Amino acid sequence: MKEHFQFETLAIHAGEQPDMREGAAGDVAAPIHLSTTFARHEVDQPTAGYEYTRSLNPTRRALEEKLAAIEGVSHGLAFSSGLAAETAILMGLLRSGDHVVASDDLYGGTKRLFNKVLSEFGISASYADVLDTAAFERAITPKTRMIWVETLSNPMLKVADIRALSAIAKQHSLILVVDDTFLSPYFMHPAALGADLVMHSATKYIGGHSDVLGGVVMTDRDDLYERVQYYQNAAGAVMSPFDSYIVMRGIKTLALRMERHAANALRIAHFLEDHPSVGRVVYPGLDSFPQRELHRNQATGDGGIISFELRGNIEDAKRFLSRLKIIALAESLGGVESLIELPALMTHSSVAPEERQKIGITDTLVRLSVGIENADDLVADLAQAMA
Repeated sequence: MKEHFQFETLAIHAGEQPDMREGAAGDVAAPIHLSTTFARHEVDQPTAGYEYTRSLNPTRRALEEKLAAIEGVSHGLAFSSGLAAETAILMGLLRSGDHVVASDDLYGGTKRLFNKVLSEFGISASYADVLDTAAFERAITPKTRMIWVETLSNPMLKVADIRALSAIAKQHSLILVVDDTFLSPYFMHPAALGADLVMHSATKYIGGHSDVLGGVVMTDRDDLYERVQYYQNAAGAVMSPFDSYIVMRGIKTLALRMERHAANALRIAHFLEDHPSVGRVVYPGLDSFPQRELHRNQATGDGGIISFELRGNIEDAKRFLSRLKIIALAESLGGVESLIELPALMTHSSVAPEERQKIGITDTLVRLSVGIENADDLVADLAQAMA
């Protein structure tokens, strides 16, 4: 269903075509199949391919078909968390002695996975600045097997040049993985730009309501799908049927939500740029965004994440955050409600202080995930907290 309809139609209908066969109920929404095992007529013939729900479940399968459709690729896979999806990619495709070149501005949990977990299995990682695409090529060694980037990056919103990195990856026979969590499949399709694998924390925009944990992987390469899908089954960190249903329901409103997230974020970014308590604002929709041209060449929208630096010190930042009334002080992002956090003490606390400073995460850098509330109310909340 990926080729014939626009995004909004695919988001609602892909993977959920009603079963109109004799005796079927004709469900418009894919039902939740809670059964852990499936009966068969013949001992050597699983019923419709279903044996055990870890290996394949009808609800998860419907979600995975929808994920493939909205990314415009052949395959989708759903996992129990974003880090579970990352682990399946890395452990499914790499072996002891292999090396990854990753962007230096990554979610702290991803860096922990590289530095503290994979290192115990003999897999190493080095880091390059996405603002210097050539640095990725310089970091490649004979043991390098993969390039891993986020775009937009967390939390500095750096833009990776996916086409250029894809060319480098192909030249050196490497796998290019793009974490597209911040933009969602509505605003960007990394696979169409040359990414071999696209992953998201479905906990964020894809689920969209801060009520489900999940990770997803999409690809057009049969060989990579087979290897990651094998690890999905063999290691077992699959998304549950109920969570699959919740994520599917979230995807149906993804287009509407992303438009509102972006509209609200642009309004707030302009407010922050003009406020005397703010020293710097980073948002792709602003004319001041340093990689605006590259971003517009890859994406169709600007997303809902703003990073800004408060004037003052960390105590000033804490005081500001504690005074907010509507915007919740909480980790995570991409939900219908606005969330705000201080990366140095929250999402990136596991990153060494000197490394944080190197990539621009100061003690007063704030990350704001703009929700879909009334924009006037959000601006007023920020203004009173800064007063």
